[in-house]
Amino acid sequence: MNRVPDTIKHLIIINIIMFLATQMMPEQFYNLFAMHFPLNPHFRIWQIVTHMFMHGGIAHIAFNMYALWAFGAPLEYMWGKKKFLIFYFVSGLGAILLYTGVQYFEFNNYFHQLIEAGMSKEEIYQSFITGKVSGTYLELMPVLEKSAALFNSVMLGASGAIYGVLVAFAFYFPNAELMLIFIPYPIKAKYFVPLLVLADFMFGITNVFHTPIAHMAHVGGAVTGFILMKMWGNKIEGWY
Repeated sequence: MNRVPDTIKHLIIINIIMFLATQMMPEQFYNLFAMHFPLNPHFRIWQIVTHMFMHGGIAHIAFNMYALWAFGAPLEYMWGKKKFLIFYFVSGLGAILLYTGVQYFEFNNYFHQLIEAGMSKEEIYQSFITGKVSGTYLELMPVLEKSAALFNSVMLGASGAIYGVLVAFAFYFPNAELMLIFIPYPIKAKYFVPLLVLADFMFGITNVFHTPIAHMAHVGGAVTGFILMKMWGNKIEGWY
């Protein structure tokens, strides 16, 4: 850890502390610090930031912290602590903004379908909480299940902010060769990162694998990182 730049070292330590605390009091920590849907009673404004320090398992936090160190360290050495922290957190905020925006758009569509079918707002929210619906509206169960899944969803992890870091890494080190476990061939960062973001975008809009991965948060972090790089006037060098 002596070779890890200070800001990244502190971020990793905070993430580990939060992860260990979550294992001891999972329900309390998830309810307080993971990002809930804004209309959910468990939503708190600070979750917009604290969700970046929450992780769902060993593999989740291990992958994110490794990526933070591997791709973030060169950036902190170049930028310094303040600029790196600004970039990291703004990327994370962009990630949650896009993710929540897409969620709200979907939820609103389902909600209007239920209202048009004759359900009252009170009946809809009650069904979200209890998981039950009167026999009159049984045919609406598929729509209720989808809207309830959004209403009760929880998002956590540093991945959105790290995707911003990935984009910045690809800007500065476009020809750095990266290896994937399942592809035993080095891929340059300038190809790897755009393909990764494109894959997340496709999975996010099609939900092909129906996984709990917040693909649109990844896209949001990447897009925000790209915008920040352009605003800061960083030219794309070595892209040919």
